Amino acid sequence: MTGAGSGIDTPLLAKNLDDKAIGQLSSLHPAGRLGTPKEVSALTCFLLSSNAGFITGSYHLVDGGYSALDGI
Repeated sequence: MTGAGSGIDTPLLAKNLDDKAIGQLSSLHPAGRLGTPKEVSALTCFLLSSNAGFITGSYHLVDGGYSALDGI
């Protein structure tokens, strides 16, 4: 199983992008905002839990709908 994040609001992102660029990046996501590390870790914790015991060989996106824009 793989989890992939896109546009996650982290200190590294804030260090490398100014507020205008972060705003532009946020607007590219149908959710209208960046994701949080907590949202990515919630998926990771679920996939590692016994509740996900029958989930195998899958790819999970945490991208606020970004990948749906190009029909990926």
